[in-house]
Amino acid sequence: MLRIDTLHETRRMSTQDLLLSIEEAVDRGETDFEIAASGQHDIGGPLWNREGRPLRFHVTNPGQRVGSMCLDGTEIVVDGPAPADVGWLNAGGTITVRGDAGDTAGHCAAAGTIYIGGRAGTRSGSLMKHDPLYDPPELWILRGVGSFSFEFMGGGRAVVCGYGCEGMPSVLGERPCVGMVGGVLYVRGPIPEAFPEDVAVSGLDGADRAFLEAGLPRFLDAVGRPELFGELARWDEWRKVHPLAFEEHHAPERFSVAEYRVREWVKGGIFSDVCDDDFTVNPTVARGVYRQRVPSWDNAAHAAPCEFNCPASIPTQRRYNLLREGRVREAYELVLDYTPFPGSVCGGVCPNPCMEGCTRGSIDEPVRIGPLGRCSIDVDPPRPARRTGRHVAVIGGGVAGLNAAWRLARKGHEVTVYEADERMGGKLEQVIPRARLDHAVLERELRRIEDMGVRFVNGFPVDADAFRHIREASDAVIVATGGHVARVFPWPGRERIVAGVDFLKAVNKGLHPKVGRRVVVIGCGNAGMDAAAGAYAMGAQSVTCIDVQQPAAFAHEIAHIEAQGGRLVWPVMTKAITEEGLLAADGRLFPAETVIITIGETPDLSYLPEGVPTFRDWLAPGPDMSILPGVFAAGDVIRPGRLVDAIGAGTKAADAADAYLRGEAWAPQPKSLIPAGRLGKAYFERCHACDVPAPEGDFERCLSCGTCRDCKMCYESCPEQAIRRESGPDGTFCYVSDDARCIGCGICAGVCPCGIWTMKPNAPLLSRSTAGMALS
Repeated sequence: MLRIDTLHETRRMSTQDLLLSIEEAVDRGETDFEIAASGQHDIGGPLWNREGRPLRFHVTNPGQRVGSMCLDGTEIVVDGPAPADVGWLNAGGTITVRGDAGDTAGHCAAAGTIYIGGRAGTRSGSLMKHDPLYDPPELWILRGVGSFSFEFMGGGRAVVCGYGCEGMPSVLGERPCVGMVGGVLYVRGPIPEAFPEDVAVSGLDGADRAFLEAGLPRFLDAVGRPELFGELARWDEWRKVHPLAFEEHHAPERFSVAEYRVREWVKGGIFSDVCDDDFTVNPTVARGVYRQRVPSWDNAAHAAPCEFNCPASIPTQRRYNLLREGRVREAYELVLDYTPFPGSVCGGVCPNPCMEGCTRGSIDEPVRIGPLGRCSIDVDPPRPARRTGRHVAVIGGGVAGLNAAWRLARKGHEVTVYEADERMGGKLEQVIPRARLDHAVLERELRRIEDMGVRFVNGFPVDADAFRHIREASDAVIVATGGHVARVFPWPGRERIVAGVDFLKAVNKGLHPKVGRRVVVIGCGNAGMDAAAGAYAMGAQSVTCIDVQQPAAFAHEIAHIEAQGGRLVWPVMTKAITEEGLLAADGRLFPAETVIITIGETPDLSYLPEGVPTFRDWLAPGPDMSILPGVFAAGDVIRPGRLVDAIGAGTKAADAADAYLRGEAWAPQPKSLIPAGRLGKAYFERCHACDVPAPEGDFERCLSCGTCRDCKMCYESCPEQAIRRESGPDGTFCYVSDDARCIGCGICAGVCPCGIWTMKPNAPLLSRSTAGMALS
């Protein structure tokens, strides 16, 4: 015999560990168990021995479901009481509880025998059943049971002895045998005066007495009370409860559901105190106002992951839908509603967070959103036909300022951009190495901005006087001068440091700035990799890039520098800059004749008047992007960011300035990401990387997340033909569900691969008076 004690000092064995220990012991051939339990569940089943030998369990203090799913050949004896679900789904075992049992003893038992030596709780014997291939299950109870006992009993035999229950109103509790359709119940002692109409109560016949005479001694021996046989074997005190056969039922008067409601329910309807009842009988399949749910075609209500992750909020899924429809020029023009830099930024230097979030990436490869931008390089949308007569000045010719200027010009405003450098483009022109950005593409996109009517003023540094004059001469001003002041910590020898932004500007202007044979770059971001590449281009023989943390540059940028012989070292804390090079806090010396720093830049705000809101070194505009009445901020003057962040910031500033010119309030519109679970990825086949099409032909792989791709799957799948497609004169379309036909089944939402259809709860019907009360 294997003894398992589940308490070791103050530590209790978990149910899982106990059951696994028992299973392992059975597999080893163990058949006899002594379990000192401490409330563990499911002890004793389902288990079997390979040789067919019986399994015996002697258990104390079990938890719920002792003997659950117990199999033939298993014997369980519980010394004392047991909680709920004794013998739940018993499939052949013999289970003995020598004390009281909790609720639902014998629940769903289909075979085997359960002995209870005390009382059983509520719903005991419920849903017992009998498979005719096996002996019927038996449930023997010495005392009484709780309410709702033998509810929906369908088979088997139950015996309630009623011992010691003479003073109780009922040994079966309240409402026993509700829904009983099979089996038989033998009961001794007080029983309810009334049972359900389809249940009969009678005395015992010869077969009943024979069953009890044979089974009662076995039961009493099992629970340790054999001396009670004489008292309990007075068969005239017993009753038999069983369901009536169908032909024995009294045929009730038949009348319609409407008549039933009028005759049997509360006059005026069961909810007459809160709602008028029109006594309409609703069919099983409801249409119109009686549906549980109604479908809603929520096209573009949520942003696709590409749009959500793009700081410029470019809806690429709409671009691909247009390509799918053959509207190629419209697809290429659509991106120009958001930025004039689809080739240089989106298709060039942008890290493409849109592609990182693309749903298609979880199937095979992200849709080629970045390269798609290059298809819009040579597209020129028309100038606006209507001019507003308002003038906006943009200070700063970088990405944020030019994006704002482009957007305002397309809205019909006159726009002038003031740039301190001799050329427009900001960091695209001044800092990004030519190897990373095709300069011809940038010049083409700058030309497009001018062709839209934007006036460029180059070589115009703005000081306090110039700002005042510009503001007085303009209806609105956008400040977007960027960050061009290198951040340098006050290390000893900091005067020897070369600002990375100034170094890269000199490289791009062809000034060939001198560098030493050995160069150290402080900062391992993308700007650091650009500075390292520039140092090699200017003649450096070795470049070491250091950082206090893991390098943040893109993997391909790091690989490019390492391929030229450069190395990245981290973590390194700078202590001082000496004639020999950079001295680290841990004593290491990195020899260098030139030290370049690329740990970020701050804006020069000296031209702005006192009182503008700031946070540390940056502007802190209000929710409407304003820093002064009619003056708005965008880009790196607010916070450092990527070029695509500057695009989004320029768009916000332009929209805020446009609203100001129209005398309207403005606030940024929140974006909501379409839930991933609503997208039907199963409809799209996996594509190997070698088979990915060209960007302009990649529309079939795009899931069109959250935006209808007009695939007509909902239209063709609706079983009630309740969906119709409606077309507008301008080529737009929508899908509409007919309330008179729709049954609210949700198939449209289930088959939609793009997550457009939403099943919403139907609004409750209110009477006129109740609706008035609700509104008040």
